[in-house]
Amino acid sequence: MPSDAVFDTGLLSPATAGHDHLVSDRVFLDALVTAEVALAGAYADIDLAPREAAQAIGREFEADRGVRVSEGIDPAELAEAAVAGGNPVIPLIAQMKQRLNEDARAWIHRGATSQDIWDSAIMLVSAAAVEQVRASLLQAVEWLLQAAETHSGDVVAARTLTQHAVPTTVGLRAAGWARALRRAADRLDAIELPAQLAGAGGTLASFVEITGSDDDARRLVTAYAHRLGLAAPEAPWHVTRWPVTELGDALVQALDAAGKLAADVLTLSRSEIAEVSVGAGGGSSSMPQKQNPTEAVLIRSAAIRAPQLGATLHLASALAVDERPDGAWHAEWPTLRELLRLALGAAWHTSSLAAHLSFDREAARRNLTASAGLVVAERLALVLGPAALEEVLAEVADGADLSDAVRRSVSRSGAGVDVDDLVDPLRYTGSAAILVAEALRAMRNPEGP
Repeated sequence: MPSDAVFDTGLLSPATAGHDHLVSDRVFLDALVTAEVALAGAYADIDLAPREAAQAIGREFEADRGVRVSEGIDPAELAEAAVAGGNPVIPLIAQMKQRLNEDARAWIHRGATSQDIWDSAIMLVSAAAVEQVRASLLQAVEWLLQAAETHSGDVVAARTLTQHAVPTTVGLRAAGWARALRRAADRLDAIELPAQLAGAGGTLASFVEITGSDDDARRLVTAYAHRLGLAAPEAPWHVTRWPVTELGDALVQALDAAGKLAADVLTLSRSEIAEVSVGAGGGSSSMPQKQNPTEAVLIRSAAIRAPQLGATLHLASALAVDERPDGAWHAEWPTLRELLRLALGAAWHTSSLAAHLSFDREAARRNLTASAGLVVAERLALVLGPAALEEVLAEVADGADLSDAVRRSVSRSGAGVDVDDLVDPLRYTGSAAILVAEALRAMRNPEGP
């Protein structure tokens, strides 16, 4: 196929370009073939299929020859052939059987339904993608923890509803980003990805018939899951789509956490704030002075797209009617693939962004003074009282220095207050240092006391 005939090279999705090889059509096709091969192997594992037949299937399609398991099968041709039956498994079975002798051919897809193979295949693809997403997230967490440790005492203005609020620290910000990413990574780690093998109506009737008993049918399901490296399902999930929706929710959470970091970086790297920079950044086609925080832009673009994809998975799950879904199942395929793709790209860029973040202490100090020292107004209200604070604010509004206004207020009240300490933003960060230390302990020693 000529390169200009490829539908999606990532041109419209730079957040994922170069990071979607784990969820390509070829990868899904490999997973489908692997799922079919594993079924024949599972029959052999419970001493039902002749081991020679299973081995013949394995030799024809397994990857031990240094090639892809789907070698010789054209995804584009398979996609066109899939239109008639509504899924690619049906034409795939025919192609696989053509390459086998009669004895081996009988054990391809024996007792299974198309959804058994497809659902198992998407779990296989998801498992590899999730592993990579987690690895990128955990790398980002480590970079952020290093930043939190290095900048634990660097005070900056916290912002609420876009305005200066009270002092906080760079370390606490970085620790917050890290906590969110670590929680997302842990949720992905806890996701259960089960195989699917239940037959046409989800009753295992075909497998009970083939194996001769319910116990042996269950043994087959367990052997099949083991062959694929997936969890053995407690029950069929053809129309009980929690494996897909829980995975989707976990991916959305990961993209949410990455998007929060990206959004903060975009704000803090604005020219008029400049508390954060991201290395070389990206240039502009017309403005040579610019160094755009491109990775943060790409991450945020992925995070914006994710919730709608997660919602589509839930809608498909809710509409998975009867014992086999009509259309809802099909709607999951591109939706889950796109969500995996976004998570792969965004997680990688998040790790890279975290590795290249730098924090400008001078800009932070400059910004702390932008509100004439009133970043400590909350503290003044607590110490001086509302009435005295109103007087101080009135004087500052007339051009008075905050420290001088507070001294006059303290003098009038006769209170024994250290004014220099009271108006110093560095002395009003509460438990920020403790919270950073706790974050470092919790994430670097999760098994600790």
